Amino acid sequence: MGDLVNLKRFRKRVEREASAKEAEANRTIFGRTKAEKKLTAEQARRAEKILNQHRLDDEEAS
Repeated sequence: MGDLVNLKRFRKRVEREASAKEAEANRTIFGRTKAEKKLTAEQARRAEKILNQHRLDDEEAS
């Protein structure tokens, strides 16, 4: 015969594991210092600037 499983405990364990995964994701998103946020914003700004420099204008395309 198979082992008996308490479904209530199983559901609680699954919920705790899901909650732990969500908490880990939130820590990576929101758990950054002000300097890290500023660095990320600066990198995004530079990437946007470089991308815009390579853009073809309508006048050049004609």
